[in-house]
Formats: sequence, structure tokens, C-alpha cells
Amino acid sequence: MERQEPPPMISMEAMLHSMASLGMGAEMVNPFVDLMYGLLRTFLPRPPVSAAAYLSAYSSSPGDGSEDRLSALPNAILRDIVSRLPVKDAARTAVLSSRWRPLWRSAPLALVDAHLGPFRCVNLTRSSMAAHPTELALWLDLLAAKGVEEFVFVNRPWPLDFPLPATIFSLASVKRLYLGAWRFPNTSALPRGTAFPHLLELGLGYVAMEDSDYAFILARSPVLETLLVYMCLGHVNLRIISRRLRCLQLYMCNVHDVSVVDVPCLERILLWEASDDCPLAHDREICTRIKFGHAPKLRILGYLVPGVHVLEVGNTIIKVETKASPRTIVPSVKILGLQVHFEVQNEAKMIPSFLKCFPNIETLHIKSEKSDEPAGKLSQKFWQEASGIECVQSHIMEVVFHEYSGEPSELAFLKFILENAQVLRKMLVVFVQGILSSPTSGDDAGAKLMQDLSSVKTANENCRLVILKSSIPRGGACWNCQVASNFDFADPLYYCY
Repeated sequence: MERQEPPPMISMEAMLHSMASLGMGAEMVNPFVDLMYGLLRTFLPRPPVSAAAYLSAYSSSPGDGSEDRLSALPNAILRDIVSRLPVKDAARTAVLSSRWRPLWRSAPLALVDAHLGPFRCVNLTRSSMAAHPTELALWLDLLAAKGVEEFVFVNRPWPLDFPLPATIFSLASVKRLYLGAWRFPNTSALPRGTAFPHLLELGLGYVAMEDSDYAFILARSPVLETLLVYMCLGHVNLRIISRRLRCLQLYMCNVHDVSVVDVPCLERILLWEASDDCPLAHDREICTRIKFGHAPKLRILGYLVPGVHVLEVGNTIIKVETKASPRTIVPSVKILGLQVHFEVQNEAKMIPSFLKCFPNIETLHIKSEKSDEPAGKLSQKFWQEASGIECVQSHIMEVVFHEYSGEPSELAFLKFILENAQVLRKMLVVFVQGILSSPTSGDDAGAKLMQDLSSVKTANENCRLVILKSSIPRGGACWNCQVASNFDFADPLYYCY
């Protein structure tokens, strides 16, 4: 398929016009840009070094014959001295004493690249790259020559989709790459041998890309383990074929289709507001299809949204009436997260069908979402009739219910789990912020839940109920991308928001 010409860049004039159509004045531009880049910073990895790090150094005692007269000179003279040193030596002056620490950061340094060795990590996140169009390709070539291994490259403040030079692919040594606010290069025009041979982790934030660009990245990054797509500019259609990919994250993306075709090492698919119902979506009537093919190691999946995400296993689309069979299950998943609008009947009634797809779940996370347009609620009778779900009866050992507000439909679901989960060891209920701490209803809310559940005939008498309160306002959660990709966390759904 021939690649279409990209639309014009998202200029400041276009943004002002769009904001005016929404009744927002030009005075809102800077707060909007600050908010946008504030969100982008949550997606970026932290630099391995910090200017705020505290340094200590040996200091001679007064009168011992080693008086430091040099440090007594005025700041202007000391900065002039530092500015004449090679940049590495200028940095080393910070360990001389507390008097010297701030000097090298404020001195105009002389940077000669011959004085520098290989770069392990480079972070460029605070400059307007559109102001340096002719230098960008040269900078990337220099970084390639220095063998950079970790590179964070963000364009700011505008335009959002300034063209990223194709010389980004000259970074053959890069292992960790994060890009922000760019238009991705036209991959169809790149030479045949173009690749990221050592790339392990790729993050794309506010990046305008075509479907073919995602396919190109996956095909030309043979050792890629983590792919993170954050608030992309445009629709996302992913067809995933990768021999080494272990983690896929989609955060606040307008996702049409995710097809897991052949990904033998994939362990995690993590979604946060990633659907055509997400805040950035325009085609809200279109659901997001998630198709499962060959992914035998897939262990963690969440957050799926019943009624918004449409599951396809093999060639079967999962519906309310779909019965579990070897052709309609994903047996490898052990940890599942569902984001549910319990006040929307057509969404909540899909929960049993979703659970039947994953018969071996051991930990179930439910995140309850409040709906702006309630559309019917499921009764206790519905859950009483929802029997024969293998994972509930035989495998789920822990349930974490996030953002519990005490709605009858939420309570009905908790009762269903307790009545049917024969190996359930712990049920953790996290109340919406403010309910447990309310002077009028706080103690009553927790006590009422305990009382409501005390009458349930539990399938496992040894199940422990734990009640907590959320540390964040409802709807105020911000996904922690770095935690979600960290394989040291066995269950990132506990910690990533």
C-alpha cells in the first residue's frame, strides 16, 4: 500500500484555532502546553544522574598549613577558570569543596568532542528542536559516533509533530530510546539495511506514526523487549510479530486494532485508557479489537474494558453467549485487570464472558469506573446465574477491587466472587478516596461492607477480607509506565497507578 502524504504539522496557529472553537482563549496555550509536557514527563525514564545530587569532599581544617586561597576568589573569576578547562575536568571541580559545586554548572564551558569518551546516556528534553532544523541530523550523527546507549529525545514546545530526522536510525548502539513530540520518519523511504540492532526498549510519546512505521520498528528491532506507546498522534493499528518482545504498553491511545500474531516471548500487555473510547478518541462508536494469536508466555493482561474492548481468540469474537472451548481461551494468563462501568449494563454483563476466556487466572484486578451516563444495572440474580466460570471456581486466589464506592452493582459482584471462588485466599477492597475518611459515612461505609458480606455463604471459609482507602482521587490516577515495564514487579497492576 502506498504511503499517504502526511498532513500539515500541528502549528501553533492551528492549535489556537482549535482552542477558540472550544471557547478557550490564547491565554490558555501556555497552561495547556505545560500540562501536556507534564504528562509527557511521567512517561520518560528518570535520568541516571541528577544535578541535585549531594557531593562530599575532604576539607582541610583552618590553621593546618593548607589554606585554600583559590576558593576565596570571586565567583566571576572562578567561573572564568572553570570555563577554560575541558568539560570533564570542569565537572570534577565540583568535588573540591562546597564552594566549587555550583560553579561548573553556571560557567560557559568549552565542549570539544575529542575530549569526551563514549556516551552511555543522553537526555535532550528542554529545547525547541524546530529552532535547529539544520543541526539535528548532525547531532544524531555525532551521538552515533559516540556510541550512545540510552537516548531520550523530546521536541518542545512546538510544533507537536516536527519531523524527526531519519538519521535517528544511525544510532546503531542505542539500547534504550524514548522519543517525544515528533513526526516519525517515512520508513518506506529508508535503505533496506536500516535497523536498531541492539534496541531493547522503545518509548514513543506524542509521536505521529503510520501503521507501517510500527511494523517497520518491530521488524527492524530484532532484540526489542519493551514497546511503549504513549498518547500517540493518530490511530493505532498494531500487527505484532516479534521474536523477543516481552512487554507492550498502550497509554491513552486511540487504538483500533491490536493483533498478537506471533510473539513467543510476550509476557505483558498493559493498556490504560487505550481504546476508541479514550479521552483522545474521535470515533467513539468504534470498539477496539484485541486479537490473540500465538503468545504462549502471556501472563499479565490489563486493563481490558468489557463492552469497549472486543476480544477475538483464534477466529472467534467473544460475545455474551460465547461458550468456553479450547478455541476461545487464552490459558497462559495468570493476572487479569478489568476496568468496569458497573452502572452500564451492556458493559458489566460482558464480565463473565471475559473471565471465561482466561480460565487460569490467579489474581483478578477490578477497577470500578463511574459512568457519566448510567444505563441500567445488573441485579444479584444475574450473578447468581453466572455459574460455571472455571477461573472463579478453581483458580482465582486473590481479588483486588479498586475504587469501590458502595454501589449495589459493585456489592453484587463481590458477593458473586465470595460465593463461587473456592480457592480464594484474599479479597482486597480499596474504597474511593474520601468515603472511609468522611466524618459522616467513613466508619459506616467500612462497617456496612463487612456486614453486607458477612451474610454471604463463602466458598472458602478461610478467605480474608481487607479494606483500604485509595490514596488518589477517583479519575485522578496516572499510569506509571516505568513500573509497568519493570519485570522486578511480579504484578505491576498493584503499583502502576
